[in-house]
Amino acid sequence: MYDIAIIGCGVIGAATAYSLSRYEGKVVILEAENDVANCTTKANSAILHAGYDPEPGTRMARLNVEGVAMAKEICRKLDVPYNQCGSLVLALAPDEVPHLQHLYENGVANGVPGIQLLSAEQAKAMEPNLADTVAGALYAPSAAIVSPWEFALAMAEVAVRNGVELRRSCPVTAIEKTEDGYILATPTGEVKAKYVINAAGISAEAVHAMVGKPNFHIQPTRGEYYLLDKGEGTRVGKVIFQCPNELGKGVLVAPTVHGNLIVGPNAERVQGNDTACTADGLAFVSATARRSVPSINFGESIRNFAGVRANVDRDDFIIEETIPGFIDLAGMKSPGLSSAPAVAEEAVKILASHNALGTKKTDYKDGRKHIWFKHLSADEKKKLVAENPAYGRVICRCETITEGEILAALHSEIPATTIDGVKRRAGSGMGRCQGGFCGPRVLELISRELGIDPLDVLQDKAGTNVLVSETKQGGNNNG
Repeated sequence: MYDIAIIGCGVIGAATAYSLSRYEGKVVILEAENDVANCTTKANSAILHAGYDPEPGTRMARLNVEGVAMAKEICRKLDVPYNQCGSLVLALAPDEVPHLQHLYENGVANGVPGIQLLSAEQAKAMEPNLADTVAGALYAPSAAIVSPWEFALAMAEVAVRNGVELRRSCPVTAIEKTEDGYILATPTGEVKAKYVINAAGISAEAVHAMVGKPNFHIQPTRGEYYLLDKGEGTRVGKVIFQCPNELGKGVLVAPTVHGNLIVGPNAERVQGNDTACTADGLAFVSATARRSVPSINFGESIRNFAGVRANVDRDDFIIEETIPGFIDLAGMKSPGLSSAPAVAEEAVKILASHNALGTKKTDYKDGRKHIWFKHLSADEKKKLVAENPAYGRVICRCETITEGEILAALHSEIPATTIDGVKRRAGSGMGRCQGGFCGPRVLELISRELGIDPLDVLQDKAGTNVLVSETKQGGNNNG
C-alpha cells in the first residue's frame, strides 16, 4: 500500500513528486508514456509568465506569481537552463492600448514585480525589430524562458533520488474506491494507495471519470510552432506577445534557452493528443507573428512541432478534493508551467489537512548538476576528458554534444531509453540537422549501454521503431 499515488509525470506531477519527496512516506508516480514530460510539458512555448494575465483574486493569479518565483530558485538549484529575459505585450493598433492598461492593473493587483507601460518608442528602443505599427507595450521584467522538459525531469530525478517510485509505460485503466484508499488498475498490475493525485493533463477528466462524474470538462487544444535556427535566435531578446484573446495568449516570438527562436502557437480544438502540424495552422502562425516582428526569416526553420494543452471550461485552475482522498490538479493550461511548483504546494496543503504527510526527511538530497561540455572552459574540458575520455568524443556536431553526455543521460536517475529521450536530456539532435548525423550513433549507444536490440530502439513513443528487418517487423519504419 502506497501513501500517495500520482497519476501523470508532466511538470505538474513532477513538481508534486518533488515537493512530496521531502517527507517520509511511500509515493509512486504512474506515467502512461515511456518517459516523463512527454506530452504537453515537452511541446509548449517554454515561457515562465510574469502573472499579469490571470484575473486578480483567482487561484491562477496567485499561483502564477508564486510559481514563477519558485521556478527561478528551483532552476538555479537543479541546474536547469533558465533566462529571465522579460516580456513585452504589444498593442499593434491604438485601439489595443486600453487592453494593455487592463493587463497592467491586473499585474499590479497580482503583485507582478517591476511591471511597466511603455510607449511605442520605448518598446522599439528595447526591441528594434518590432513592427512599426506598435502603439505601445507592457513590459514585465520577471518573465523568463526555460527548458520545460528538463525543468520537469530535474524535479522528477530529485524525487526518485529521495525514494519516490516512478513507473513509466504504466497507464491507469480503472480506479476502485476502497475503505482505506484506492486500487488503481494498470497493465502491470494493481496499485493500492491511500490518496490519489490526478495530474493527468489532457486526460485528467477521463481519469476523474473512473471514480465519479467530473465537474469540469477538458477541451484539448493544439498549438503549432516553428523552431528556427540559431541564426534567428537574436531576432528578439525578450518574449514578444500580442494582446491575448479568448483562446489564449496568442502567437508569440521568443528566444529559447538553447539559442534558437520559437514562434507560435495557434489554437485549434482537437480530440486527444493530436499533435499533427498543418499547412493552414503554420501559415496562420507565420502570418500572425510577422505582425509583431516582420523581419523573421522563416526559411531558417529547422523544425515544426505541435503540443496539446488542457483548456478547461472554468476560468481557473482546478485544485480540489471533491471525492475523499482523490485530489484533482486539472485544467493546467497556461500559465501551468509557470505555476507548477506553487500548484504542487497546494496539493501538499490538502494532504497535510488529512495528516497524510510524514515528517520531513533529515537526509533529503536536493540539488543537481548537469554537465554541458560545450559551455565548459578549455581547462575544465581538458580535466574532464582526462577523467572520462568519452567526453572527448563529439557525437552531435551541430550542438557539440559528447558521448560522455549521452552516457550520462542513459545512466541517470531516470535514464533515457529512446533517441528523443536522449535528445531531451543531452541535447543531441536539437541542432540544424535534427539528428540526421548523430541519430544512428545515439541508437548504437542506446543498444550497447541498455542491452536493447537495435531493431527495438525507439525514436520516441511506443511504436516509433527506427529500424525494421525482413525477418523482424518492429513497428513503423521512420528512418
